[in-house]
Amino acid sequence: MTDYVERAGLQVATVLADLVEHRILPGLDLTADAFWGGYATMLGDLVPENLRLLEKRDKLQAEIDDWVAARRGQPLDRKAYRAFLEKIGYLVPEGPDFTIGTENVDPEIASVAGPQLVVPVMNARFALNAANARWGSLYDALYGTDALPGAPEGKGYDPKRGAQAVAWAAEFLDGAVPLSGASHADVTAYRRDGAELVAEAGGSTVPFADPAAFVGYAEDGDTASYMLRHNGLHIELVIDPNHPVGAASASGLRDVVLESALTAIQDCEDSVAAVDAADKAEVYANWLGLMTGDLTETFEKGGKQVTRALNPDKVLTAPDGSNLTLPGRALLLVRNVGHLMTTDAVLFEGEETPEGMLDALITVAAAMHDLKKTSGPRNSRAGSVYVVKPKMHGPEEVAFADTMYARVEAILGLPLNTVKLGVMDEERRTSANLRECMRAVKNRLVFINTGFLDRTGDEIHTSMLLGPFVPKGEMAGSVWLGAYENGNVDAGLALGLRGKGQIGKGMWAKPDMMAEMLKTKTNHPMAGANTAWVPSPTAATLHATHYHQVDVAARQDELADRARASLDDLLTPPVLAGRNLTEEEVQRDLDNNCQGILGYVVRWVDQGVGCSKVPDIHDVGLMEDRATLRISSQYLANWLEHGLVTEAEVEAALKRMAAKVDAQNAGDPLYKSLVDNPDAPAFQAARDLIFTGKQQPSGYTEPVLHAARRQAKEYWA
Repeated sequence: MTDYVERAGLQVATVLADLVEHRILPGLDLTADAFWGGYATMLGDLVPENLRLLEKRDKLQAEIDDWVAARRGQPLDRKAYRAFLEKIGYLVPEGPDFTIGTENVDPEIASVAGPQLVVPVMNARFALNAANARWGSLYDALYGTDALPGAPEGKGYDPKRGAQAVAWAAEFLDGAVPLSGASHADVTAYRRDGAELVAEAGGSTVPFADPAAFVGYAEDGDTASYMLRHNGLHIELVIDPNHPVGAASASGLRDVVLESALTAIQDCEDSVAAVDAADKAEVYANWLGLMTGDLTETFEKGGKQVTRALNPDKVLTAPDGSNLTLPGRALLLVRNVGHLMTTDAVLFEGEETPEGMLDALITVAAAMHDLKKTSGPRNSRAGSVYVVKPKMHGPEEVAFADTMYARVEAILGLPLNTVKLGVMDEERRTSANLRECMRAVKNRLVFINTGFLDRTGDEIHTSMLLGPFVPKGEMAGSVWLGAYENGNVDAGLALGLRGKGQIGKGMWAKPDMMAEMLKTKTNHPMAGANTAWVPSPTAATLHATHYHQVDVAARQDELADRARASLDDLLTPPVLAGRNLTEEEVQRDLDNNCQGILGYVVRWVDQGVGCSKVPDIHDVGLMEDRATLRISSQYLANWLEHGLVTEAEVEAALKRMAAKVDAQNAGDPLYKSLVDNPDAPAFQAARDLIFTGKQQPSGYTEPVLHAARRQAKEYWA
């Protein structure tokens, strides 16, 4: 049972009031009365508009369903369909040309291309790992993953495996920071010659092809650190002939450290399971600790107690003798929740209030502790707060977000547009009206990205009645998807987001398959994206090599004049259109989706794990969050709607896959069997997501999951 205190006519959970009044507000020159009073007024003014926008989602969906139902059995007339969407206001007219006007943006977002992590801020250890992933050992990333063929042999350090990593890294250096007339593999020494860094190879002194790449150093006897820069990213050569790896190298090179995760999104949304006031307070407390810089986490590793904290900055000497300080941590953004969900953390007249509004107020207030810093390690040196806002449908909802954060700035006494917004392009109505969405936040926009999974979930839900969708594995080749991915980049380049913000691409979901990632994820910078999501600090280090291989700024110049992606293609849903699937194809996708739903839901509901590596039906670990669940549940709801599968077949598949998921989790002492507990909240939530998928708002999973998680806390108590 949640305890409440009254503040400005609101019932505020005691745990939240304590956090705000005893940890967030002290030092901010803002009284609790002004804080809660301002929020109460904000809720009174904005909640009606929030509700109207949600009702508009439902109204538009009903109109689309009615239009499609009246033409059931007929091929889609793309011209008539587009005219209909324009008539009902689903598609809005595009206004005159404009340019993004965002100011005071840190270079990690505005001008340097590199990897981005997304991590559940509710887990302090993961949050710290992501923040500290700014720098990563290339040797370690290669040595410990399948990025190299084979695997380490024996216990302890395997010199053969180490030699593989050294050779790969030398080839990488030859491409990123080449020497004039020699390979890094042949270097016998790196040394500083005054303001220049040179190498010794073949008995001769060899300069770097670009002497300006050398930007800093730290030297202590026979150990040294030499910092290079290429495509805006830093590469650190660590010299230590006393280290086993350095001793095995003729040059004494112990490691190659790459600037890796330039930015990290600390997530309050899809990757967390925060369903009540206590959960929300934990989320906010961790974000506060990241902003004050004092977040720590102690845990056991290898039989020892380890305490993790935020890394300090790197302090070096520049070639001209001046000081050079490089950030030691990723620049942090915070992802708030969307407009849909409500929270019991703050009640008004006994009713829950919008969770997204509370996120806005609390996360920005916590970030003010970073804004107040004038020296030492900071998050934003430009004086901005970076918020990623997901699950918005169309320009009106984006404009509402702009209004909401302006109100937060006014409550907190911040200058207008201190809060910078990232707009996630993951809903169909946003994709179709992306440029007008960007116009709505043109002076605070710093981020647009594509998200295949949520976007596909909304594609299925919006077009539910148009016909059965193609198997999930075929979606990547769909006409709409190419238009979606290209259209996002086209809009960012056309409207001047370059130099102001990020154009992002989605997650690499296979954290154990780094060799495949190295081969394929270069397509993201080649697509013109200056950031893309990765599932771990190790993956960030390996993905960083792609931004040395591809000059994203030059690639964007090449793409800027291409023909704009087709809106008609974007609006073409990938339905079977009369094609018949075999029984084997249907059964395969039915089992795959049921297994994936159960594997994710059981951890979310029973253990409160919002994001984890979940084995698929072939026992391949995939990073899963609610977006994955949304697409799977909507697929099966669509196939039920059109008779490709029956309710009985889905029930049978769920029971079979429950045994599979149980076996995959046999080593988890906290796991509770699905087979043995078919009436427990987890199994029932999986059923509800499928069988009520058509009725769920926009196909979202949050209403079902939140209710089930709350039930599970009592069920298993």
